[in-house]
Amino acid sequence: QVQLVESGGGLVQAGGSLRLSCAASGRSLGTYTSAWFRQAPGKERDFLAAIRWSDGATVYADSVKGRFTIYRDNAKNTVYLGMNSLKPEDTAVYYCGAKIASLVIYRDHGSYDSWGQGTQVTVSS
Repeated sequence: QVQLVESGGGLVQAGGSLRLSCAASGRSLGTYTSAWFRQAPGKERDFLAAIRWSDGATVYADSVKGRFTIYRDNAKNTVYLGMNSLKPEDTAVYYCGAKIASLVIYRDHGSYDSWGQGTQVTVSS
């Protein structure tokens, strides 16, 4: 199983930007799909974006399309989430997940079997 460690969260003002990192160890992610989710207090874990490592195919939630970008660094075995134009409603704990890749890029958190510990993102108004 792959181990994932997120970093890069913090406090930012509305309109600002952050880049989250998810470093993987234990095995190469070359045959995986990585995804970012977030969970606000008392809410479900929501899908944000996913990337299939083999061909770089990406999918995004409508709520973040155009503001967030998911990308990977093969050499570092790391996936990133670039976030721009942040809003107070983006405040949540952000998690990265991973699963063996398939033709379908899944958006439900139940499909992912490896998870990081999460990183807090707080956007002030």
